[in-house]
Amino acid sequence: MRKPIMAGNWKMNKTPAEAVELVRALEPIVTRYPQVETVVCPPFVDLPAVAAALQGRGEMGVGAQNVHWAESGAYTGEVSAAMLVGLAKYVIIGHSERRQYFGETDEMVNKKIKLALAHGLTPIVCVGESLEQNEAGITAEFVCGQVRADFAGISAEQAAGIVVAYEPIWAIGTGRTATSEIANRICGQVVRGALVELYGDAIAQAMRVQYGGSANEKNIAELMAMPDIDGALVGGASLKADAFGTMVRLAAESVR
Repeated sequence: MRKPIMAGNWKMNKTPAEAVELVRALEPIVTRYPQVETVVCPPFVDLPAVAAALQGRGEMGVGAQNVHWAESGAYTGEVSAAMLVGLAKYVIIGHSERRQYFGETDEMVNKKIKLALAHGLTPIVCVGESLEQNEAGITAEFVCGQVRADFAGISAEQAAGIVVAYEPIWAIGTGRTATSEIANRICGQVVRGALVELYGDAIAQAMRVQYGGSANEKNIAELMAMPDIDGALVGGASLKADAFGTMVRLAAESVR
């Protein structure tokens, strides 16, 4: 049975002091639900404060929102995998906002995944189609292509621990959400189907596939009731302890 993972992507929000305040408010809530893995992904500047606040507690994991593909070098403003070691366990790679605003390609995503793995970080790899691609009926083809390209050269042993987040771009921050049935079909038949082609059924069935895209406390129970949705990558709703805590509770109640 796959353990659900609820990850909060704070994006460009929260100062270090605000970040600590939020995790301290979240901690007593998520502690009640060990059947769900809870992760918070603050901005880079918040990571030391959040990691220190959670040190030795274990109720929540910490993730970074991005990583560079090089070990080090003249990449002004970037952060390497080695710099994240000790501060984060997870790292979001290939988020649609990185792809859209900063021109990240599947080739870049692939290199980032490999370097993150080399440093013991667990990637949360994001895939998803645009509104135009969705309306053109090429969602399955496009998302399968992303999975194949992003996982190129990654062994089955390495892939087994990676989390994949299906996030339709048209649903991110728009208030629009894929129906639970559609989200389940893409997470299962498309994303997990592509992983079956790459790694076989046993590995693919063990890997966790989240849904992302305007997931909130109102729709999470319906999404989590689906057999192929193993949690959520949450944006705005993760910035409030009560909302995100409710989502973790509802995810826990859905454990099959």
